[in-house]
Amino acid sequence: MRKLTYFIACSIDGFIGDPSGDASSMYQFVNEEFLEFLKTQYPETISTEGRKLLGFHGVENQQFDTVIQGRASYQVALDVNITSPYAQLREIVASRTLKESPDPNVELVSDDVVARVRELKAENSRLGIWLCGGSQLAGELIDEIDELVIKTYPLVYGSGMPMFGSDFAPTAFALDSVRVFDNGALVRAYSRTR
Repeated sequence: MRKLTYFIACSIDGFIGDPSGDASSMYQFVNEEFLEFLKTQYPETISTEGRKLLGFHGVENQQFDTVIQGRASYQVALDVNITSPYAQLREIVASRTLKESPDPNVELVSDDVVARVRELKAENSRLGIWLCGGSQLAGELIDEIDELVIKTYPLVYGSGMPMFGSDFAPTAFALDSVRVFDNGALVRAYSRTR
């Protein structure tokens, strides 16, 4: 059984973006040390365009072979005319508004995203599934999430888009590791307690 991992960036107070969903204030913490971590541990989570610019386009995927994201997360790429932001992965977009995919590498799921994730988890692969965002999709899939990898940047938003857009339901995870970076960012990994 493959794992679904919610690999996400957030503020100290647990927001993945400002009230409009913009997370660009977090980019300042992606310095050389942090980028090296991403390049070696999670290279597939850097966009295809970013990989080209950084000179490691052909690097093999380390953790994931599939990405699933919500419509709003995908829209960030569409707004700059990129229809396949993670071409190094099989891309799935959960959307009730897009009627046809703008790219052959992007599969649209308009209903029962939980069932589609369960199908993906049942596939035979050594690599997992990356839940890229956003908040509402994470809320819908919370029962399917096996692992959290949270990149926490030293910012407080006060309000904004929460990690999970869902009803109150305490869900237990066990801390597996913490990596601290010189710039104050940290990456915490948690496994689902079942």
